[in-house]
Amino acid sequence: MNNLQRIPATVITGFLGAGKTSMIRHLLQTANGKRLALIINEFGDIGVDGNILKACGVENCAEEDIVELANGCICCTVADDFVPTMEALLARPGGIDHIIIETSGLALPKPLLKAFNWPAIRTRITVDGVVAVVDGPAFADGLFADDPEAVAAQRQADEALDHDSPLAELFTDQLACADMVVMNKADLLAEDQAPRIVAELQAVLRQSIKVVPASHGAIAAETLLGLGAAAENDLENRPSVHDDEDDHEHDDFESFAVHFGAVGSPEDLVAKLRAVSETHDVLRMKGFIAVEGKDMRLLVQGVGDRYQHYFDRDWAADEARTSHLVVIGLHGLDEAAIRAMILD
Repeated sequence: MNNLQRIPATVITGFLGAGKTSMIRHLLQTANGKRLALIINEFGDIGVDGNILKACGVENCAEEDIVELANGCICCTVADDFVPTMEALLARPGGIDHIIIETSGLALPKPLLKAFNWPAIRTRITVDGVVAVVDGPAFADGLFADDPEAVAAQRQADEALDHDSPLAELFTDQLACADMVVMNKADLLAEDQAPRIVAELQAVLRQSIKVVPASHGAIAAETLLGLGAAAENDLENRPSVHDDEDDHEHDDFESFAVHFGAVGSPEDLVAKLRAVSETHDVLRMKGFIAVEGKDMRLLVQGVGDRYQHYFDRDWAADEARTSHLVVIGLHGLDEAAIRAMILD
């Protein structure tokens, strides 16, 4: 297969809760018949994002075209997971037109780009582009901004901070690797905030990279796909603060799953989750919940104090109607205390 026939792959990165999965759902719905394959890389042992996408019922991306790689970073397990997965997708009967990879919110994007240079796949697949999704309201609140004065002020206010935040470094790496930045949740911003945030993001990006505002991840496939970046051949122009390190940023994070029975009130559960986020170093919680008296499962996901919940589909006949949540946070989480708060 020559270079002109290589299948394009789009890497979608972005911090926890930025809206990557919502954006992919909209992409699938606007792909105009393109045969797509998805690789969903979760941090944690329950494939929540993959389940959300499998439930969306888009014809051009069937359930068998969605591959989940849970409980491990694909850039750390290239030989064992990533390359065999890509080879299996390439061997699908009928072929595929485009591969979409949703990275874990804790993943460093550059090591993944390097993986596309492995001999088994480098002549068969090219990275069409890296799309970084940014949570607009979070950025407006000063989270993960590359501002030395803000970091200094934060250190002064919190004696426990004795080094740069790993979240800030991760955010910087995601932007540095991007071929397009989507400023999501623009509908939650004040009218004068959006232009300011776009300008601030634009100032730290490579000159040719554009920032695209979006609400609910609604960016059409024709905008996201076809960037032609060949990013795997452009690594030198994508600097990382971890270029000289062998370890990965997600060593600063951990996750665990909580399983429990049906709940009586979704609102009471969300109130508990907000209390957990306020009390502990929890970054994100997401999962599927069984609700007493309901035949549909409840999807719950949140970051910080912002939570959303809705019934996404009926429980399947062969599914156990039990609740399970993935809790993701900074290393050193008090798992026992968090479980007690959720299960109380």
